[in-house]
Amino acid sequence: MGSSRSDSEQWAPPGALAVATIADAPELLVLQRSCWVSEAILNDTLAIPALHEDLATVQEWVERTDVRTLRRGPRLIGAVRLERNGERCEIGRLMVAPDLQGRGIGRWLLQHAEAQVPADVRHLDLYTGVRSEGNIRMYAAAGYAIAEPPPDFGHDLTGVVFMTKPRV
Repeated sequence: MGSSRSDSEQWAPPGALAVATIADAPELLVLQRSCWVSEAILNDTLAIPALHEDLATVQEWVERTDVRTLRRGPRLIGAVRLERNGERCEIGRLMVAPDLQGRGIGRWLLQHAEAQVPADVRHLDLYTGVRSEGNIRMYAAAGYAIAEPPPDFGHDLTGVVFMTKPRV
């Protein structure tokens, strides 16, 4: 995937990063739903967990996992969640406001998330819709490959692909 920026041009961070707090949960829920509606249409299914979570569920994962928010001024424009499971770390709920997608913010958030993973983690995992070709291309360009999930992955993988990247 090409870029319209010249090699000599520096790309500024797309906003201010912060560790999510429980106060961010309502905005995270709204952003999550707005992001996954297009995924539902693209993948021809409403059976996407992100579309069915309620505020209490989002609050629970904000408290339990490492969630980073990305704001431009007061506006929440993106977020990403890290959840460790032994030697594996799942990168999930990577989301960018629909009107800002396609500008490299998702790739930037992915790189930031990867940099936060503890050094002793051996595999970075994620999953996306089977028809989400743009997401699959972005993740493949970042070194992820489609694979069979580990036996204890714990997610229903109907209609999605599991991707993983060994930690070097």
